[in-house]
Formats: sequence, structure tokens, C-alpha cells
Amino acid sequence: MSKLAPLTTEKIIHFKNSFSFPNIWCVAYAQFAFNEVRDGTHDSPKQSEKGVPLITSKNLTNGFIDFTNTKIISLEDHLEISKRSGVSTGDLLFSMIGTIGNVAPVPENTHFSVKNVGLFRKNDSLLNRRFSFHWLRSHPYQKYLGDHKRGGNQKFVSLGVLRQSPIPIPPLCEQKVIADKLDTLLAQVENTKARLERIPQILKRFRQSVLAAAVSGRLTEEWRSGDTPEQDFKKLGDAGVTVKTGPFGSALHKSDYVYGGIPVINPMHISEGIITPSESMTISQQKYLSLEAWHLRKGDIVVGRRGEMGRAAVVGSDEDQLCGTGSMLLRAGKNALPKYLEIILRSPTAVSYFNSASVGSTMVNLNQKVIKNLEVYFPPLKEQTEIVRRVDQLFAHADRIEQQVNQALAQVNNLIQSILAKAFRGELTEQWRKDNPELISGENSAEALLERIKAERAAKAPAKRTRKKATA
Repeated sequence: MSKLAPLTTEKIIHFKNSFSFPNIWCVAYAQFAFNEVRDGTHDSPKQSEKGVPLITSKNLTNGFIDFTNTKIISLEDHLEISKRSGVSTGDLLFSMIGTIGNVAPVPENTHFSVKNVGLFRKNDSLLNRRFSFHWLRSHPYQKYLGDHKRGGNQKFVSLGVLRQSPIPIPPLCEQKVIADKLDTLLAQVENTKARLERIPQILKRFRQSVLAAAVSGRLTEEWRSGDTPEQDFKKLGDAGVTVKTGPFGSALHKSDYVYGGIPVINPMHISEGIITPSESMTISQQKYLSLEAWHLRKGDIVVGRRGEMGRAAVVGSDEDQLCGTGSMLLRAGKNALPKYLEIILRSPTAVSYFNSASVGSTMVNLNQKVIKNLEVYFPPLKEQTEIVRRVDQLFAHADRIEQQVNQALAQVNNLIQSILAKAFRGELTEQWRKDNPELISGENSAEALLERIKAERAAKAPAKRTRKKATA
């Protein structure tokens, strides 16, 4: 273990004040509090067909090690890395490059190597494992490291900073109480968070069911009166809808794109019925005028014809825009509402048909013939208007719920850090300390614990060699 200068009294007082640690707690550098602080290999071992996973920062997520999508290295390379940076069950891994601050305990399976991650080797005689895990993931500790990170585009925390980072040392009994309380409270919060995180997917399925009901006639089934004509299913090509494919590559080249010109609308600019142009994918006024056939008008529908099907939106602006090569332009005509056409093109019915009928082996490619042959419920304008109204109403309701869920998730994330902050200010165990003075004083105090560890390490340290004086 490399030696660090001991903590001075002034530094200890500074740490206690900065983090609001209780006075009876001690503080130590991470290099002392843990058995050692290391980082993974800095080398880049070659990919191997057989061997062991190489864990990097991107594999640390939500308090766990994700072993999917890992690089496999040879057993020989693994054994070489393990000489310096071998892991043991209960050690803590810490992402120190890029996304800084993801923490994960090493599970029982230790047959892997680490690269460019911090390795905090457990020290059960001084630190409760769960207590130290919660401290490393807390906002106070992560803010401390954030204030000491370096680098340009890719930020990092150096090994030296990790080794000299502060670790609170309460009495061992109190560490366990804190860890138990945090495990219970945070499990409740995480369960709430998990339920909230499932809601957006539920809302997505709800929106899809609304669209499916809209284009099948079920959404307005009870609305139709007895004298309303029978349900009318038509192909888009028979409903007076004009379909035009975006300009071919010979008409629009990559070299035609400029910054800050007239937007070109491609599939990537269409999401959830909304068009979001990009300033980096635009053309000059002169080029725009030469492509008049693909000028977009207010009320046109733009649909992506490549890749993911179902990207469609009504043009709601009078500003100049061009249909891109990856898109198609539809004009409703007198028998269709533009918004109803958008609903059709975004519906599961259309998406399923497009995926099965479109051409292309590596990427789905929609053409005019396919889109004109799409057969859906095509009622009179009056009912189309009612369908659009109902879809908008139901989607607005779903949007409100999603907004509330996002706000609740933000509050839950804040709550997690609030609980951790209280724990490391000693607030979760304030009454426990009053009720159990004998467990935090005398031989059970943090100070006595720290002194015992220092004495044990001093006794294990190899004796210094002294040079014999040369005799004449």
C-alpha cells in the first residue's frame, strides 16, 4: 500500500464541518479506511473468444455490475491484471472516468477483471460494507469528488484523489444501524421508483391502443347514430390522398446541406406526431427553390419511409420546409382530415402493415405503392373530426399523467439523496445514540476503533532495515 501523509487535526476538523459529521465520529482517508484503493488496468487487452469479462465504468449501473456487452479477455491477461487489481467479494467498484460516481459491490462471482474503475478493497474490521457502499453513492461524497475531477471532454477522478477522499468512521455498531436503516428506507423508495418507471411504458401501450381503436372504428362506435352509413374501409389510394416520395439522391446531395438554412425534414426529425427541425440539416434558399415539388405546406403530412415505421406528423407551420429523401409527403384532399391521416400512419395497424409489406433486407423502406394500399377505416369528415377530438383528448390526459410521473420521479431521486444526506449527518441515528451510549463510548468508540486498527497495522508493518556502519 502506498503511503499517504496522515490526516492533520485541521484537516479532520475541516472534513467534519464540511460534511456535518457528528463529533463522536472519526474521519480517515479512503486509502486507510479501506484495506487499499486501487484502479483497474490501464492497458487494453485484446478481445478473446474465450476467457473472462473485462468490467469498465459503463458496466456499473444502479448499484450492480452489468455483465452484458462486456469485452472478453484471455485467462492469461486476466491473471496478469489480477496481480495488481484482483477483486474480492464485498469490494466496491467505482466509476472514475466519464460518468463518475456509479458504485457497485463485487458479487460472489469474482471471475472478472477491471479496467479504469476505482477498486475499494473491503476492510470489515473498520467499515461495515453496506455503510461504505451508501457513503460512496451519497451526494456529499460525490460532490466532493466532482469538485476534484479533471479532464476536458471526458472527465475523470484520479486515483490519488480517490485515495485521499474522506470516509466517515462511526462506531461499528452505529455503522450497522445506519446501514440497516438505509437498506430499509431506500428499498421502499426504490420500489416506488420502479413502479413509477413502468408507467411511461404503460402509457405508450395506452396511446397505441387508442390509435388502433381510432382506425378500426371502435373509438366512435357508440357515437355513430342509427342513420350513419355502414363502416367504410378504404385504401389510402382510393380516398383521394396524394402521396409523393422525397427527392432522390440525384436531386439532393450531402454537399447541399448548410447550417442555418431551410430545414429538410427526415424521419429523425419526427417523433410522437411532432416535427423538430435541425439547424444542421438545412439547405440554401437557391437549392430549396430548385426542389419546388417537395416543398411542404401547412397541413401536409410527413411520414418517415426508412427505418422505424410510424413516424408521421402534420406540418403545422407556414415556414419554408422541404420533404427529405428519407420521408414521404401526403396531402389529404377533400375527403380526409390531415390529423386523421397522421393518426392512421402512426397506428399499430399501419406500422404492422408497413413492416410486412415494405421492401429492403437490412432496412425497411416504404414506397408509394405500399402506402397507397394501406386499408383502414375511412369515415365521413364529421366522424373523422370526432375521432381526432377524442384522440387528442385521450392523449392530452396521458401527457398530463406522464408529466406528473416525471415530477414524481424527480422527487423520488431527490428523496434518495436526502435520506443518504441525513444518514451521514448522523440524523437517522441521533435517538439511537442517546439510547445506547455504552455502544459508542470507551472501547466501542470510533476513536478507540481507529487506534486499534492503527496499532494492528503498525505491528504487521515490516521492520525498517538499518544500514550497518562500515568499519575501518
